[in-house]
Amino acid sequence: MTDWLEILRQQTQTCAQMDKEVPKMLATPEIAADQVKALFDALEEQTQFVERLVRTLEKHDYDPDVVKAAERLEERYADLATQAAERLKQLRD
Repeated sequence: MTDWLEILRQQTQTCAQMDKEVPKMLATPEIAADQVKALFDALEEQTQFVERLVRTLEKHDYDPDVVKAAERLEERYADLATQAAERLKQLRD
């Protein structure tokens, strides 16, 4: 049986680490557009994964607080992806 709460916990830890690292990476003057694009793609993939996790938690009638935590996580990944997209735009302009 899949432990959805453990998956949520792991994703939350990963996002906390990315929350620290992504802004540093994006602020690096030497970062190349292809690196930012790869980062954006990875963040988009994480966002989509957590979106599916939210739907799964809802489907299995998890506590609303658990679902809300997953939704906040999804939003944070989406925010990080937006930051990467903005940096990519800067690099391409």
